[in-house]
Amino acid sequence: MAENKKQRGKNFLIQGSILAVAGVITKIIGAVYRIPLVNILGDKGMGYYGVAFQIYAIALTLTSYGLPLAVSKLVSARVARGEYRNAYRVFRGAMSFAIATGGFAAAVILFGADFIATDIMAMEFSSYALRVLAPCILIVAVLGVLRGFFQGNGSMVPTAFSQVLEQIINAAVSIGGAYVLLKMGMEVAQKRGKEAYGAAYSAAGGTLGTVVGALSALIFLAAVFSAYKKLFGRRMRADRRHRKESYRRIFKILLLTVAPVILSSTVYNLCGVIDNAMFANIMAAQGHSEDSYTSLLGILNGKYDTLINVPLAVAHSFGSSLIPAIVTAAQTGNRKVVYSKIQQVTRFNMIIAIPCAVGFIVLAEPILDLLFFAQDNQVGGAMLQIGAISVVFYCLSTVTNAVLQGLDNMMAPVKNATISLAVYAASLFVMLVVFKWGIYAVVVGRIVFSGSACILNAHSLREQIGYVQEQKKTFMIPSLAALIMGVVTLAVHLLFEVFIGARIATVLVLPIAMLVYGISMILLGGITEAELYDMPKGTLLVRACHKVRLFR
Repeated sequence: MAENKKQRGKNFLIQGSILAVAGVITKIIGAVYRIPLVNILGDKGMGYYGVAFQIYAIALTLTSYGLPLAVSKLVSARVARGEYRNAYRVFRGAMSFAIATGGFAAAVILFGADFIATDIMAMEFSSYALRVLAPCILIVAVLGVLRGFFQGNGSMVPTAFSQVLEQIINAAVSIGGAYVLLKMGMEVAQKRGKEAYGAAYSAAGGTLGTVVGALSALIFLAAVFSAYKKLFGRRMRADRRHRKESYRRIFKILLLTVAPVILSSTVYNLCGVIDNAMFANIMAAQGHSEDSYTSLLGILNGKYDTLINVPLAVAHSFGSSLIPAIVTAAQTGNRKVVYSKIQQVTRFNMIIAIPCAVGFIVLAEPILDLLFFAQDNQVGGAMLQIGAISVVFYCLSTVTNAVLQGLDNMMAPVKNATISLAVYAASLFVMLVVFKWGIYAVVVGRIVFSGSACILNAHSLREQIGYVQEQKKTFMIPSLAALIMGVVTLAVHLLFEVFIGARIATVLVLPIAMLVYGISMILLGGITEAELYDMPKGTLLVRACHKVRLFR
């Protein structure tokens, strides 16, 4: 029995790691393809591109962002009880919901693009990119149901593979589309005498990859589902339970599950829309040109967000894998198992998030120079250094959101995010209007938002199940190890820079930083030999550590 529990715990970490690795791969691909994309679009084009994506993200949140989590949660609860027929009925009900809401939102964005871009976002030419993105809302809604179904059955592989496939195609088509449409836009600009058409058309071309990538992932998952349905069909035929849930009940449960997730996610995405809209309108009121503040938003969306989102992908992936595990543990009523899973995921996230934050502080501008070599990255580097701490807060709040939702406390993340958003909006207004910090106000504001959500979620967890996160191995040791890594990294980078140049120095110092951090974690007792075994490729890692005598 103990061996089975250990194996389930290891499987939980492995499944989460599969999704996390896929998330990191997609973010790395995203960061890599952003290099030529940013160089094609320029800061102004990235400004239009980023604003369009903020609106698109809100539409996705309202229609499909909560669906993978909700479907995963509802399917896993029924699979845990052996109710395979009801699990499939949940899938069918969710698919109908996705088509209806996704189709409606796509139509609203398609036909309301001009109003949204001009009257709400104060950026008229972002409407071109917004129209291209509109059909993707329906595609991603359907895609989300399929991913949630597989995750609810305990398999992260189809979701992981589809994410990587989606991003590869997205990268190729985005670069090609931006390049081709930039030429078309420049021709239009010459005819109409307005330079902005070039940036607007190229931004629309850049968003084309998102649509084609999502469609490719949908086709792949549909094919996998078609094959998997035969196996699931056998399980449904073996299901002898006579209680069949009505679709009316399923829709009711789905709405009760999805609505709080949607509200919570909407608040998180509103953070991006609010800062873009407030920044643009306040900067315009202060007499700044549209070109200047559009370029600054381009740096925020194209460079800052691209790098910050890499560690956040890990948190989101582990949060997604945690939902079915928490639901299953909650079904047994075993609070110790629930505590154990929360602690595992939180520690794993902090082991990654804390050194990433330190790495951004130490190597912000060199990393941007390595990726976006054709541009001046001084402002982007300063933004990344200031906002680095938000990585830790966002990762923590993502995990605690997932835990609260898995424990059926669906409204707590909504309430906490709403309070945080109000604090954020007020502080952002003061920083923009009174202190006039410009784009740096947006970065500091995001620290305020994520930090507030973190504190409030931790309080909700403590109130509901009495859970308090262990401090020493979760925060203190990773922070000390990351500090050692930061000092060594900075010294080595400065040394290498003198002899071999800044960009090559950055490439060489990154693996050295990872090695120093890993060794420091083991020597400080942040990771034990038993914990290392439970990680993917754990046996190989333990052997390597024994060869260099890291374990006493």
